[in-house]
Amino acid sequence: MSSAAPRTAGPDHLWSVDEHLEDILATVRPLEPIELNLLDAQGCVLVEDVTVPVSLPPFDNSSMDGYAVRVADVAGASEEFPAVLEVVGDVAAGQADLLHVGPGQAARIMTGAPLPPGAETVVPVEWTDGGIGEGPASGMRARSLAPEGAEGHVHVYRPAEAHAHVRAKGSDVKAGDRALKEGTVLGPPQIALLAAIGRGRVRVRPRPRVVVLSTGSELVQPDAELRAGQIYDSNSFALTAAARDAGAIAYRVGAVADDAETLRSTIEDQLVRADLMVTTGGVSVGAYDVVKEALAHVADEDEPGSGVEFRKLAMQPGKPQGFGSIGPDHTPLLALPGNPVSSYVSFELFVRPAIRTLMGLEDVHRPRTRATLTADRALTSPKGRRQFLRGTYADGTVRPVGGAGSHLVAALAQADALIVVPEDVETVEPGTEVEVVLLG
Repeated sequence: MSSAAPRTAGPDHLWSVDEHLEDILATVRPLEPIELNLLDAQGCVLVEDVTVPVSLPPFDNSSMDGYAVRVADVAGASEEFPAVLEVVGDVAAGQADLLHVGPGQAARIMTGAPLPPGAETVVPVEWTDGGIGEGPASGMRARSLAPEGAEGHVHVYRPAEAHAHVRAKGSDVKAGDRALKEGTVLGPPQIALLAAIGRGRVRVRPRPRVVVLSTGSELVQPDAELRAGQIYDSNSFALTAAARDAGAIAYRVGAVADDAETLRSTIEDQLVRADLMVTTGGVSVGAYDVVKEALAHVADEDEPGSGVEFRKLAMQPGKPQGFGSIGPDHTPLLALPGNPVSSYVSFELFVRPAIRTLMGLEDVHRPRTRATLTADRALTSPKGRRQFLRGTYADGTVRPVGGAGSHLVAALAQADALIVVPEDVETVEPGTEVEVVLLG
């Protein structure tokens, strides 16, 4: 999972966003492939090309309920002068022993049933009298209610070209074709295709297991009663949902109080089910920033490269960050700041790419585009910091929502994009073209 140790610098060094992300991705490796049943493989990434062992459809079959006939027998058919054919029986989906359709004959055929020998085309039942002799039919009577429907004669009121209403063998995919290529994320359509070609198991990289925990003695769970000085824990819910959205199997741990030993113990207990650990809160320079206290010295002397480094980044929001690896398996850990917006922006910039890398995806980043800024006044940004402002994007324009405060959760809930203001830009006027990270 984790490999090289991150580069180091002095405590006052200000790291760039790109340097920090580069170091994170350098320490994360895709998970080892495993073989899974189809439904267990949903959301996973294929590690091999899948070829088609049998053509789809595997035989010519009807796309309509109707009658299988010979083209010559219905040529010139009309309502005034219908073709009258002998009905020799039924052909149902899944039927193995097929009737033979000879000159002047027809077989009732159901959707998905194989085209019987001798037949060249299918006439929809609506083009016939359904064998009842009372003019054009609207559908077939159930066999159990009308067994005589497979006998007698049928009147056909329209001609049909060869192979009309017939799904040709191999018209979807042919045996030997590539069904899915390596790197494909398996969603419902891909699962359907694998099942259709007879693949019950596939080799994939599993979805990463991400454990999310928040820290802070002031945090209480939603639905609990708030007391003086307390706030609801929103970060762990936001980050767990974000990890699932990124493709992970995410586990949320209840908020841990501001006690370094309790935090260390909780993290050690959670490592058994984690491919990636994410903490939020406690990474700044306060007296109660327990994540920094608990993890700053957890390096295993017998495991070179382990340990968590805490940094200051040239970004807003999200200046304090931590990352590294812990435990005997060098499980990657990303420590994010505790302010809600800082936490979420940090997730999008650093944790999401790490999750996508563990999955084995090539494109691990959110899409970016250029957009024209629409705003009531110029945006300001601190010198030397890359700022990420919440915004709403539509039709090539982006508008800020909320202020720059890292506690404004309501504004975050309205945003579907991040407006990027580079480090060397302090003012952005309305009408300026800006870079935008698309979140939705």
